[in-house]
Amino acid sequence: MEIVIRATIIYFLMWLLIRAMGKRELAQLGVFELVLLVTIGDLVQQGVTQEDFSMTGALLAIGTLAFWIVLSSYVGFRFARTRGVIEGHPVIVVHDGRVQREALRIERVTVDELADAAREQGIPDIRIVRYGVLEADGKFSFLTFEDEERRRRLSGQERETT
Repeated sequence: MEIVIRATIIYFLMWLLIRAMGKRELAQLGVFELVLLVTIGDLVQQGVTQEDFSMTGALLAIGTLAFWIVLSSYVGFRFARTRGVIEGHPVIVVHDGRVQREALRIERVTVDELADAAREQGIPDIRIVRYGVLEADGKFSFLTFEDEERRRRLSGQERETT
């Protein structure tokens, strides 16, 4: 029973740690951060199982963590209100071609990182972005004024043909 309690505590500690790290950090893990995560995994294992090296102890720890992962996933799926707490919310970081600096500051993202993400998606200048969103998974989504206009035209064509 002690292993189940330890695994539960570790699950919630890791959940808090990952949420505190921020969206962008998780989406751009470098080699050093990846090594640290592997090291954290080993430390977590030691903290959960303590001196219990038995197969039963390992199965209990893994089963408990899997239970909490599946439960939190189900709760987020079943109850929309909990989804933001469990997974986080998308954040608008560009609106009508203007960078939302306060949102970037809160999310710990630089304007250079934002511009890099836009260029990676073929957008040469932030000023042509209608909406830029930092998604809950740490990736950026951009909708340009041109994209919006194209969507309006297509939507109008669909109405005319029906």
